[in-house]
Amino acid sequence: MSFTRTGEPAVDADPRRWWGLVIIALAQLMVVLDATIVNIALPSAQADLGISDGNRQWVITAYTLAFGGLLLLGGRIADLVGRKRTFVIGLVGFAAASALGGAATTAGMLFGARALQGAFAAVLAPSALSLLTTTFTDPKERGKAFGIYGALAGSGSAIGFIVGGLLTEYLDWRWCLYVNVPIAVIAVFGALALLHDRPGHAGARLDVPGVLLGCGGLVALVYGFSEAQPRGWTDPLVLTLFAVATVLLTAFVWWQTRAPMPLLPLHIIKDRTRAGCFLTMALAVIGMFGLFLFMTYYLQVILDYSPVMTGLAFLPLTAAIITGSTQIAARLLGRVAPRLLMAPGALLAAVGMVLLTQLTVDSSYASDILPALLLMGLGMGLIFMPVFATATAGVAPQDSGVTSATINTSQQVGGSIGTALLNTIATTSSAAYITAHLTDPAQRALVTKEGVVHGYTVAIWWAAGIMLLAGLVAALMVTAKPPKQGAPQEEPVPEKVA
Repeated sequence: MSFTRTGEPAVDADPRRWWGLVIIALAQLMVVLDATIVNIALPSAQADLGISDGNRQWVITAYTLAFGGLLLLGGRIADLVGRKRTFVIGLVGFAAASALGGAATTAGMLFGARALQGAFAAVLAPSALSLLTTTFTDPKERGKAFGIYGALAGSGSAIGFIVGGLLTEYLDWRWCLYVNVPIAVIAVFGALALLHDRPGHAGARLDVPGVLLGCGGLVALVYGFSEAQPRGWTDPLVLTLFAVATVLLTAFVWWQTRAPMPLLPLHIIKDRTRAGCFLTMALAVIGMFGLFLFMTYYLQVILDYSPVMTGLAFLPLTAAIITGSTQIAARLLGRVAPRLLMAPGALLAAVGMVLLTQLTVDSSYASDILPALLLMGLGMGLIFMPVFATATAGVAPQDSGVTSATINTSQQVGGSIGTALLNTIATTSSAAYITAHLTDPAQRALVTKEGVVHGYTVAIWWAAGIMLLAGLVAALMVTAKPPKQGAPQEEPVPEKVA
């Protein structure tokens, strides 16, 4: 048996660790695709349960709000209780909440089930990533493992559209929730049989003021961005939520410098490379989520694609993300610095987005959309894999859960910002275009379609600019060198836990 520099047994000595990766990847895929799988099912669920247009956003928002707001708490629980135990609890809870949502008979029941899903996802996601971090410490194996993980994190949303379209069209919208149950059952049995973990820190205590300030601030922030989409940026509720989030998160940072056992040890985000990874992730996801939103509507509303055809249209993007992550980034990360993958990846994705700014009401999928999706997929694969691997490298074992949670938080907050910001830009630009060009009432339908597409293209220009900013941040802040080939990942000696 080999040992790490901390004197603990090296977990990666287990010959079944690659099967463990399958279980971790399965759980991560379930969490990520659940953010989008319900999108395509939403019209059917709305009609079935009599949900109003004003309230239908809560099917999505309830999940993202609980997920994004509780991630730091979930990460710290994983560190204190033990990552394997937290992983299994998260899986069981996620499956139960999914079954509850699938059986929903009222709108409130569905909203509550989605919030429960988000809460258990906040426990599950950081424990999955931290288990991966502590299982694969050899740089070569770590690159392969994080390549697979990054591919799923980047393509999970697109896979959600495909699965959601198939289930909604051929079965029923409820199966978009029921499908999680068999996946979770397989993952639970696999986790119990295959995954190993160091015990949690029994004598440790949870930072309750940090939980209230940090999670409260994140909930207010994510809720504010979610409400900015339907209400507008200057709505009193939106402004109040942003003000509350600012106050709570500022107080949270102040408290973390004084707390005896902080929820988020500030040395995690003070590290320049790690902070650069968090910021790169947030900026990249802003652009990516906006893209998924607009392309879904463009394909279904403008080109009249069915839900299944819309899902299949995203397949090349998914394949490109997997290729970029597992076949390019994972093979090169041991030889080149992470930023030499992340910055070019952001540039590739931005070029793909610029191609989509040329869309019209009668664009062709093969010549106008497909090349852009392939470029964006390759670019995203080159971003996600190095971000996950670099941000979690060299973290003390007792901090791996909260570090993993911080990466997931940057994804969730970035997704909320991207959806609200880019959707607001698109609708504003569309309204201005229609007002300026609608001179003949007989042409209203055509001008409206052209206005909608114009709004999409303006927002995609913004997404491309944000993606370029992500590349700039990666180039300037992520200064880590490539890990040495063949040497186990060195872990810092854990700080003593009081």
